[in-house]
Amino acid sequence: MNLESTITCPKCGGTKKETMPTDRCQNQYTCSACGAQLESKDGDCCVFCSYGDTKCPAKQQEAN
Repeated sequence: MNLESTITCPKCGGTKKETMPTDRCQNQYTCSACGAQLESKDGDCCVFCSYGDTKCPAKQQEAN
């Protein structure tokens, strides 16, 4: 299981590699480049599924 995901901010295009939590979904994220408050998109369980290059651990487990 991959626990790292690079989030790309839709507002400024800034990216940052983050370690995903394994015990919960993270529904909010603050962009370190511009300070935008990101929330998961409708239908996505978390910000990593919405804006990350790797799906969250829960979705990775579902795929197996």
